[in-house]
Amino acid sequence: MESESKPNLFHAGQLLATPGAMALLDASGVTPWSLLLRHVRGDWGNVSAEDQLENRLALQHGDRLLSCYLVGGEKIWLITEANRSSSTLLLPNEY
Repeated sequence: MESESKPNLFHAGQLLATPGAMALLDASGVTPWSLLLRHVRGDWGNVSAEDQLENRLALQHGDRLLSCYLVGGEKIWLITEANRSSSTLLLPNEY
């Protein structure tokens, strides 16, 4: 896989997950770590072109980062705080 050779672009801090996100991951057999690895390597998943640009700027300026992945046919977000202290997996309706 191509992303396995990519370096991490930022420190994600502590990984947190909401109950809804954990239930979806468990039901789908997806690990939180697999999504975190994609996230820190700049694979933002299914975000808009505008959000991709915002993420690129956030890497330069230290702002919040957002990824969106499809897991079991549902969206799951991964948000890293601007200060890089934590990253949270959550469902959009849990925001």
